[in-house]
Amino acid sequence: MAFDSFSAFVVMEGHGPYVWACYGVFFLLMTGLMVISLRRRRAAIESCRRGFEHQADGHSQQASQQPVAAFTRIKVSQD
Repeated sequence: MAFDSFSAFVVMEGHGPYVWACYGVFFLLMTGLMVISLRRRRAAIESCRRGFEHQADGHSQQASQQPVAAFTRIKVSQD
């Protein structure tokens, strides 16, 4: 071990407050990023679920209506 005691490890020859503050900020930001990502993921999944439910409701209503588009075959002449 490079340090004589645990207190020497914490102090790190005067650099300890800077080092531990950097570690604290890093873990705080990573935790915040993880929480935000999980919330956005849940919101995206919920939005997709609502969209699929809306589409399913629309398809059941459209089944009784006439088709929106009609497709006819066109003869193409090649000279």
